[in-house]
Amino acid sequence: MRRPDLLRTVPVVTAAALLMATGCSSGGSSSSADGSGGATRVTLALDWTPNTNHTGIYVAQQLGWFKKAGIDLKIVPYGSTAPETLIANHKADFGISYQEGITTARAAGQDITSVYAVTQKTDVTVAVRANRTDISSPKDLDGKTYAGFGAPYEKPLLQKVIQNAGGKGDFKEVTLNTSAYAALYAGKADFAMPEPTWEGLEAKLTGKPLKNFQLSDYGFPAIYSTVIASSDQYLAKNPAIAKKFLAAVNKGYEYAADNPDKAADLLIKANKSVLTNTELVKESEQLLAKDYYRAADNSIGGQSKERWQAFADFEFKAGLLSDANGKKLTKAPDASTFFTTKFLPGQ
Repeated sequence: MRRPDLLRTVPVVTAAALLMATGCSSGGSSSSADGSGGATRVTLALDWTPNTNHTGIYVAQQLGWFKKAGIDLKIVPYGSTAPETLIANHKADFGISYQEGITTARAAGQDITSVYAVTQKTDVTVAVRANRTDISSPKDLDGKTYAGFGAPYEKPLLQKVIQNAGGKGDFKEVTLNTSAYAALYAGKADFAMPEPTWEGLEAKLTGKPLKNFQLSDYGFPAIYSTVIASSDQYLAKNPAIAKKFLAAVNKGYEYAADNPDKAADLLIKANKSVLTNTELVKESEQLLAKDYYRAADNSIGGQSKERWQAFADFEFKAGLLSDANGKKLTKAPDASTFFTTKFLPGQ
């Protein structure tokens, strides 16, 4: 299962609370040359329990590519502190994140930057039960009930999609306390926003299939649903290590894109106690390899200014962006500073 609060706002956490939550020292990020066998220790914080969003990382670890690059990678399990918070407070070198989380955090002045896009296609859809013949377009969602996570991002996104489909954007909301497809099939709601590469497949495998509406088909900006992030401070101090780390990561995701079954096996091998539904893992990996890892030009990991700016503009217009003092921004931020591609292979 992916992080259920996928669309949440990243909280500001005090230093004392952060130390208690992570058990980290106050000496900043943890990269050092005292890792295994003299390798440089690099930490990466997960956003949820291990899943196929993380495949390239585990592939690179299992096949020894981090070790070969002189990196001793420590994968930090997901806990009570969001990876965005660990990164911004320099308690983790890298972490798994998402475009909305970085956008809100950067707008608030936090030190976090996207360095690698794991998924190139938006990995969230508007979904209904597959047997809902009365819903053939998002415009039919007017007056219906949406089951979500209560994040500020959700309502304006759905309103835009419904309005662009010809509806009014009027709907009721309930907060999920179960999986999206379970809520839909239990009659607690009419529509939700699951991840097709995981929850959508899980729904199908359990005999509760969903009908999906792609956000991009209704004028919503494409989203980098899963990214790897770091901090400007870490990147400035450790540019060579950052490039070596991302070279190994990129090699891992290229392997996953070209060899989804083998990559799934390596992910499962590294996480046997967590990934017990091997059929789901393998189907998810196949779908990611087919439609999500690679961009239209067949590249992996890249990001564009246009895509980041379009999403930042949407968030600004929806009134979702605040500065470090909690005051609403008065102009859209320059999203070109929210990401960098200069540490990717070939840059």
